[in-house]
Amino acid sequence: MPRDRSIRCLVDGEERDRLSVFDRGLQFGDGLFETIAVVEGTPALWRRHLRRLSMGCEQLGIEMPDPELLEREAAALLGDGRNAVLKILVTRGRSQRGYRPPAASRSTRILESLPWDGPAAAPAALAVVTCRQRLGQQPGYAGLKHLNRLEQVLAQREFDSGEGLMLDSEGFVVEGTASNLFLVFEGELHTPLIDRCGVAGVVRQLVLEVARRRNRPVVVRRIRPEELGEAEGLFLTSSLLGVVPVARLDGDDKAVKITHHPVLEEVARRVFTNDG
Repeated sequence: MPRDRSIRCLVDGEERDRLSVFDRGLQFGDGLFETIAVVEGTPALWRRHLRRLSMGCEQLGIEMPDPELLEREAAALLGDGRNAVLKILVTRGRSQRGYRPPAASRSTRILESLPWDGPAAAPAALAVVTCRQRLGQQPGYAGLKHLNRLEQVLAQREFDSGEGLMLDSEGFVVEGTASNLFLVFEGELHTPLIDRCGVAGVVRQLVLEVARRRNRPVVVRRIRPEELGEAEGLFLTSSLLGVVPVARLDGDDKAVKITHHPVLEEVARRVFTNDG
């Protein structure tokens, strides 16, 4: 199959799209990744993404690539000032068979530049469905954007468009398949706990920080599915969506009373900038 010339990849600094079959990212999902919106050549929320990647590497004991090297390689891929999606993957590197990580390993770094229409590509509102696929509870690496995404893959088979909401094994709402969730009750923002499973998104973290600075802290708690229909508004956040309200919930028109919120409005203005 001819290579798509609009997609560029660097693997350990070399422009290629091949990876060793012995890489632990392929063998075991042993790694992490970041998905970054690039607006006119500038990676949005760059420092936040690198900070989360560094924290994840430290937690999993994976060698973190030099941030300055990542920045140089990203600039080499994104030098033409266009909109794009930059994906950074870091794996533990190569090893022979067996789950046990080698005592000393050199991480593999992969940077991908993929086509994207920019912030204008984000929908004005989204329909969401509650997925049957559940998230398993793994408190040891809850919050990390690790490479084990099989649950999300299976969940996304359940719907053709919009976004899917995922529950944990106890039936609490955790997140979207590729987004975080916020609810509004009497003007107050609520969001699910990410302490047993799920991804702590960089935009979610920005919402929490902006809310604290405005002295309107977000309530972070367990959320039951029935509460979704009771909320005045539902919002999804991610690096590529920004902040998007939910218009339909499980096939029914949501009686949305709130489509804006001052905290979320500020975040929406900042999410596609390098204001990190």
